[in-house]
Amino acid sequence: MIYNIFDRTAPAMPKPSKGTEIVKLLLSQASKDMREPLVPMAMPALSAHLTDVELMYSDNQYYELCGQMGHLVGPSGIGKAQLTHLIEAIMRPFRDHDEVEYKKLAEWIRQMKTRGANKEKPERPAVSFWFPPADLTAPAFLQNALALEQQGGRTQYLNLPEVEMADRMCGGHRQVSQMVRNIYDRQRAGALRATADGVTGNPILRANLTLSATPFAARKYYKNDLFNGTFGRMVFSYKARTSRDGRIPRQGKYTDEFYEKLDEYLTRLDACKGRYIIRPLNKLTDRLAQDMASLADLVDDDVLWDCSKRALVSAWKAGCILWVLNNQTWTKTMGDVVEWLVYRDLWSKMQLFADLLGKDADQVSEAQRRGPKNMLDDLPDTFNEAQLEALRVNLGKSKEGTNGQLRKWLFRKFIEYSNQTGLYTKTEEYLNGSGLTVKG
Repeated sequence: MIYNIFDRTAPAMPKPSKGTEIVKLLLSQASKDMREPLVPMAMPALSAHLTDVELMYSDNQYYELCGQMGHLVGPSGIGKAQLTHLIEAIMRPFRDHDEVEYKKLAEWIRQMKTRGANKEKPERPAVSFWFPPADLTAPAFLQNALALEQQGGRTQYLNLPEVEMADRMCGGHRQVSQMVRNIYDRQRAGALRATADGVTGNPILRANLTLSATPFAARKYYKNDLFNGTFGRMVFSYKARTSRDGRIPRQGKYTDEFYEKLDEYLTRLDACKGRYIIRPLNKLTDRLAQDMASLADLVDDDVLWDCSKRALVSAWKAGCILWVLNNQTWTKTMGDVVEWLVYRDLWSKMQLFADLLGKDADQVSEAQRRGPKNMLDDLPDTFNEAQLEALRVNLGKSKEGTNGQLRKWLFRKFIEYSNQTGLYTKTEEYLNGSGLTVKG
């Protein structure tokens, strides 16, 4: 584990190099302060270009790469609108497709209006939209999912500049949680649904989406969904408020040269078909799964453990996208980016929701509102069982869990025990970098 998710400073992204040239291109027109927050947010848009592609995860099952969701969170005026500029660049082919579909629909509406009441009405054309508008309603979303399924199973992509727009798309705030889980897990909508023109269906929800919000709006929106799986399925990218230096962030322009280079990469996504196994990526995923278990043991927190497993899946999907974009070739730098994406997602969640994640359904103490914490870092290099027990109680955890925590730390080789002194000592392995170290 090379990143500290509990530090106030965001994990620093590895410098783009061999295999990640696409990242450098995508960020070339963003202001310097917004470059790293935009990387996780570009993945859902890029993967929407993939159709008829499945890749094997470390569980030996094949998965499509749809169901990717990202939420950009930052104070008002921080530059979140730059996400929309980047998305529009990536989705230009989708816009071109949808323009043709809109014209078909407009012509049908015109014919409907000009036909008399006793005239036979023309049949609604079979249209589907790859990049629907942000104000899409729930019936329209499901109708579009049905049309896309009937036409080959393409993924629809939505960019919602305000998080509350998800309520309209899902049919109300109470339905957002179920819809998000169905989208992430590529499930069917859950019931036969009537659309505006009477068509019914129960389509597989192949969709990717990105959202934007202020920290206050995000906390308010997710506060009731932190423990039901919805929260963990969403990748978060948090951008903290910058210092008051009086300098306006500089953005570049999306030129024809930029589009020409970008289109070369998008062509690789569109052309990729079939089933694949990326063995170096899966090997990395297995190693990161062990790191996530170690991280959960350090803080003794099941919510963080559940979030980390889904953060790993989302980062694995991003790794698959990078592999396709790099002509189906894997590099070490791509692995570094995948690892960073896991920790940036978890870091963002800790910055935004740590106090809420520390709440218990039955009782909430002041200590519990502090959120997950690396307890080993709060202990001296040599300590006894009573010190850990006192720390656990101070953090709102049970005394009974002390022995179990010590056994896990011993198993992870974070600590050693001396039979002579009865004391526990942090290992050199932990102190020198196998624990939560502080790489920027």
